[in-house]
Amino acid sequence: MTTTRQIPATCNEAWGFCGTMDAHAQAAWPIAMNAIAAATGQPLEAVRAFLDSRHGRHFADEVLNHMHVGRALHDAIHAATRQWMGWTIGHRTSRDYGIPRGLPYLTGFVIHCAITDESLAA
Repeated sequence: MTTTRQIPATCNEAWGFCGTMDAHAQAAWPIAMNAIAAATGQPLEAVRAFLDSRHGRHFADEVLNHMHVGRALHDAIHAATRQWMGWTIGHRTSRDYGIPRGLPYLTGFVIHCAITDESLAA
């Protein structure tokens, strides 16, 4: 029996990843959700919090940069995911956000956004 994960909908259509992706948002959302969850090992709800944040907007900017040079949407999302996973959290970002130094940038911000989202809901 095959199970499929229910992808949470955005809570921020006007801003964050979806707002930046504009006409591409509907197609890009499930690709980005699955790519980031697979890369970071974080749950889809944490990825949703990241993509809905200002950091998700910056991630979308990178996706659009890859599309601008000719990559298809799927390939652009995966390229941006690899790029963000290749960067690491440095001293200043660690100090400013409380994310451990050396952690992959994407993983760190997905976790950070999930914690922020949970604290705002409490």
